[in-house]
Amino acid sequence: MTPTADGTPTATVIGGGIGGLASGVALARHGWDVTVIERATSLDPVGAGIVVAPNAVRSLDALGVGDATRDLAALQGEFGLRRPDGTWLVRGRAEGAESVFGDRTLMLHRAQLVGLLAEALPDGALRLGASAVVVDPGTTTRPARVAVTDDTGTTVDVDADLVVAADGIDSATRTRWWPSAPAPVSGGSTAWRFVTPSVPGVVGSEIWGRGIVAGVMPLADGRVYMYVSVADGVGVPRDLDELRDRLAGWHEPVPALLASVDDAGALRHELRHLPVPPASLAAGRVVLVGDAAHAMLPNLGQGGCQALEDAVVLGARVRLDDAVADALQRWSAERRPRVAKVMRMSARVSGPTLWTSPAATAVRDAGMRTVGRWTEALGARALRPVMSWRPPEG
Repeated sequence: MTPTADGTPTATVIGGGIGGLASGVALARHGWDVTVIERATSLDPVGAGIVVAPNAVRSLDALGVGDATRDLAALQGEFGLRRPDGTWLVRGRAEGAESVFGDRTLMLHRAQLVGLLAEALPDGALRLGASAVVVDPGTTTRPARVAVTDDTGTTVDVDADLVVAADGIDSATRTRWWPSAPAPVSGGSTAWRFVTPSVPGVVGSEIWGRGIVAGVMPLADGRVYMYVSVADGVGVPRDLDELRDRLAGWHEPVPALLASVDDAGALRHELRHLPVPPASLAAGRVVLVGDAAHAMLPNLGQGGCQALEDAVVLGARVRLDDAVADALQRWSAERRPRVAKVMRMSARVSGPTLWTSPAATAVRDAGMRTVGRWTEALGARALRPVMSWRPPEG
């Protein structure tokens, strides 16, 4: 599998999530012969929306699917932070953020974005129902080797000039070939994510309570993406019914949205993250992208966005005629400082959402409400280095 009969270098991507699919698209657009291997038998993520921030919108433009994403997405309009009683703490409009960051934030169902990226792959590049394990990361002079097991249990070793490990926060590739890399740690809360039927009058917002955060995001088709995170310190509900009871006194439409949820379509996960990325994101001819490299807490909405950036920069920086292992180290040196900074920012924003003390949360809320417009302006300034990122040219 290295190279093909016509001399085209090969790339094997492990994982068919956003980071893996985007990496496959980016490399294919730059001339690589790509195979994306996904363990699941279908690409059908359920129950979750995704925020596509301006930096990720520009990444999708570089992958050739930006306009299609805009066509499917809801533009963020009014947004802000509220208290459980509905009082606004910070309120603004997306047009102001667009003037700062250069693009609007988009909201869509995760399945829509996955579908667009899968369709952008070359015919035959996506292989479902198979698993892949890196058995040799390769060197500057030796290709990487991957053991691929199909749905019959048959395993074949294949060589690749480049391997992209997009196998998630519990990445088997990272565990085996980056033994000194830190393991995932708890973020101190558990989150529910789901998409509800249409409810009139929904305004995009995040509601901060005592150790509980709820997000309400309208989608283009009228449905609503909602998430709720509950800190360990206030006791995590055992099921969705207990969550409904816990938030019964919150302002509408939170109780109505929770009441409309089909329990089978709700996702529930402990929030975990990597404390820091590995010292290098490359080993031999293998790179880590997305959550395998830099799983972060969701408070900035940058997990998927940074995976898209990883992919775009990888395609632009690793050329067909490069010494691949050396090029991957240069890619890592470019990407690691940026993702490490975004990870730190996400963790800092997460901190106040876990507060459970009535006194501390009252001070937090009063501070945000008093600062008002200044809070919005300062937030935009702090986020500008993240949101204003642009892909490499070429």
